[in-house]
Amino acid sequence: MTQIRTKIAGMGYYLPKNVVTNDDLAKVMETSDEWIKERTGIEERRYVTRFKDTPATMGAEAAKIAIERAGITKDDVDLIIFATLSADYFFPGGGVLVQRELGMGTIPALDVRNQCSGFIYSMTIADQFIRTGTYKNILVIGSESHSAGLDFSTRGRNVTVIFGDGAGAAIVQPTTEEGKGLLASNIHSDGRYAEKLAFMNPGSHSGVFTKDFSMYPTEEEEPYASLMITPKMMETGNYYPNMDGPFVFKNAVRRFPETIMESLTTAGYTIKDLDMLIPHQANLRIAQFVQKTLQLTDDQVYNNIQKYGNTTAASIPIALCEAWEQGKIKDGDLVCLAAFGSGFTWGSALFRW
Repeated sequence: MTQIRTKIAGMGYYLPKNVVTNDDLAKVMETSDEWIKERTGIEERRYVTRFKDTPATMGAEAAKIAIERAGITKDDVDLIIFATLSADYFFPGGGVLVQRELGMGTIPALDVRNQCSGFIYSMTIADQFIRTGTYKNILVIGSESHSAGLDFSTRGRNVTVIFGDGAGAAIVQPTTEEGKGLLASNIHSDGRYAEKLAFMNPGSHSGVFTKDFSMYPTEEEEPYASLMITPKMMETGNYYPNMDGPFVFKNAVRRFPETIMESLTTAGYTIKDLDMLIPHQANLRIAQFVQKTLQLTDDQVYNNIQKYGNTTAASIPIALCEAWEQGKIKDGDLVCLAAFGSGFTWGSALFRW
């Protein structure tokens, strides 16, 4: 019996035009180019043009390129999977906004909120629909606009210097070509550490944090407890993203090798067989640590965080497409995509190109 697997038929990405260097950030907070590069490897990132670029519009632009490269039209797409942590609206999700932006028919659109692991989770979902024959042309998008929600003060620099904006997209289709397509994937989570990397406000918890943080509303705040943002949050800046950097780093460098090796082992390969690893662009130091742990060469790992920062759900499709455009991924190559991030969530997907 012929085995159906999932292949990536076309890719595209979109980057907003505004280039923001480390020196630009040093003008508004106590930091420096040297400080940022030493800790993250980042030299610059892209920011959206407000009231022009949104996660949905950027995702749509990336999708147009992916659709054209796949040799299909927008009318051939039968499902949209949209991954983001920075949706245009609290609701509805961004998938339907992309469907509207591209003028598609009444096809289903679903949203995935797994942050840094969003594209990997989306690919595993798409794979199930492809292998069961439910859909034949699935548009998978990762798109982020972080710059609209960052703390551009010295207080927020540990988080703010890391993130950038952008979108990546892929069209996935079924293939029966022997040995090609998605060979193995895995996804995991550990919610015990959810608040270690989180953007909790505004949120539907009505200003009530976890007991571990001792941040339940005070008696004075009680009248405001039904509000999404309370005066106390405004005073302390608790409506910005927060991250325990060392804790996240420690977990990331453990989970990345685990998930990569899990996919390789499932498919019957070893690390020596891998042609290219595309890690989520979280921090260049994490990627370098993982590369050293797995004893991979520079030619086996692709990083572009230096130019774009951490674009969360968009980082893997942007890097994957860029590596392919540069000829670093060729037909027949064994390619692994891997991510770790907020949740904590992590996972990998192994493709024979």
